[in-house]
Amino acid sequence: MRKFKFLLASFVFCTSFMLSMPVNAQVAAGGPPTDPDGAGGSPPCWPPPCIPIDGGLGVLLAAGALLGGKKVYDATKDSDLES
Repeated sequence: MRKFKFLLASFVFCTSFMLSMPVNAQVAAGGPPTDPDGAGGSPPCWPPPCIPIDGGLGVLLAAGALLGGKKVYDATKDSDLES
């Protein structure tokens, strides 16, 4: 029961840490800079299809955390059987 409480506490800590990361990533600034010539129409990044990376990266991080948690669980389960 003690190991279960430890695993549960570790899971809650890691989950709350991962959920707080997007809050820290928020930037308190205005919009994108404007064109001084007034031409406008140019994309804010180059090359034009500005594709964000954050969606797929979050999924990969979550999958890695789950895999690591399973490995820790399996390791503790195996050590319980030896005792």
